[in-house]
Amino acid sequence: MKAPLSLSRLTRKWLSLPGNLRGIMLISVGTILFALTDIVVKTLGHSFHPFQLSLFRYVVGFLMLAPIFCRMGRGGLKTSRIGLHLGRLVLATLAQLGFFISVINLKLADATALMFSKPLFTTIVAVIILSELVTARRWIATAVGFTGVVIMMRPGSGVIDPVVLIAVGAALTFAIANVLIRLMSSTEPPNRILFYYHAGGIALLAVPAMFVWKMPVGIEWGLLSLVGVLTTLGMICWVRAFSVGEANAIGPMEYVRLIYAGLLGYFLFGEAVDIWTLVGGAIIVGSTLYIARDEARRASG
Repeated sequence: MKAPLSLSRLTRKWLSLPGNLRGIMLISVGTILFALTDIVVKTLGHSFHPFQLSLFRYVVGFLMLAPIFCRMGRGGLKTSRIGLHLGRLVLATLAQLGFFISVINLKLADATALMFSKPLFTTIVAVIILSELVTARRWIATAVGFTGVVIMMRPGSGVIDPVVLIAVGAALTFAIANVLIRLMSSTEPPNRILFYYHAGGIALLAVPAMFVWKMPVGIEWGLLSLVGVLTTLGMICWVRAFSVGEANAIGPMEYVRLIYAGLLGYFLFGEAVDIWTLVGGAIIVGSTLYIARDEARRASG
């Protein structure tokens, strides 16, 4: 009896905390989990193809969420918007694959900072797909943010790393996929979107992964599974964080991940952060923070 009573007491104490504080704590945990995922992906990337890494991410994630999908039943999973689900899952799977490629081949700080350009693309995509009205200030913030992306491409070197273009492409593709969620949100609950995302990701990656498959040995099974476990747990923390707290209060905590990426990249992989990353990353973060606050003002108004 003591354990349930103790658990119940902890639950009441947790629920008594302000929503924004709970959100900040949840998103902080999620940020750490995603940073740890990047370490595992970068470590395994020397031995396993991104197709195989991505497949493990979706298979393990699907198994972890399977109890939720089972409780929903056939009726809860049935949809009349299969076309949007298919389009969204293809884009999101490609984006996930692109992000893994960038984490493996770029410095962790660079890959992370470039992924933060996603809100910049979201502004443009939302105008095209959703016909959203965007203020002049937000357009200016978006343009400034893309200046940061260009700086991170290291224009002075004369050669742009193709993997940088993959990272930027992944951010764009994620942005389109996220805007499609807005289109579906009126009829599609989050868990149904997650079901098609994971099941579709497995279907898309199964055949390509077979052609590059390398049989894991020993601890490699655990590490490959950890990619899916950490990503899924981080995603759960993320969703719960934004469900209990205000986006403009908890959103900025996401950018702590850039600090983690710089420190972990330096101490674990010997990656020094150069001036291009510092300046470009700061511009991207500043611009996306402004866009997030502008979005919060519009929502409250």
